Amino acid sequence: MPECGCGAGQAEKLERRTLVLLLVINGGMFVIELLLGWLAQSTGLIADSLDMLADAAVYGLALYAVGRGVLLQARAAQVSGVLQVILGLGVLFEVLRRLLFGSEPQSLLIMSVGTLALLANITCLVLISRHRDGGVHMRASWIFSTNDVIANLGVITSGILVAVVGNRFPDLVVGTIISLVVVRGGIKILREAKEARDSALSAQGE
Repeated sequence: MPECGCGAGQAEKLERRTLVLLLVINGGMFVIELLLGWLAQSTGLIADSLDMLADAAVYGLALYAVGRGVLLQARAAQVSGVLQVILGLGVLFEVLRRLLFGSEPQSLLIMSVGTLALLANITCLVLISRHRDGGVHMRASWIFSTNDVIANLGVITSGILVAVVGNRFPDLVVGTIISLVVVRGGIKILREAKEARDSALSAQGE
């Protein structure tokens, strides 16, 4: 039953509108964070930007799944979960590269961009909160938005620690943690998608 108390058609319309907004916000923040993260030499910001890209893909897939059957929703969630895991592992590789070849993260830029990303993700969390008890595709979106807020707080903290301790290691640590959060979120979505698919197949077989 939709939390809005409206009919299924109206609920789907609200889901689509919400997902379009989330897609625009995350797509824009991906570009901003990636460019400024590269300039700031911050693995934390780069990791968070790729998390934004993964989320944009998740919202796009969820948008495709709105109004479709449970199996298609589960399939969309599975694709988004796999993408999340791949991007998380890719960021871990970037952390290792910067650990071996060095970096000089800019703390002020990290904190500024991290704060902007936090505000964007809080907005996304508020938008998606009313749909978090919907289909598996919407629950995936809720999980990713929640992870993003945690990741943003980590990025801001890393910027503060870089300024305090005067080296790059806090940024590398936060980049690693965000990567692991991304991978964990992807695995959680894959698990939920599998359960939803198995339940739907079981219902069809009855």
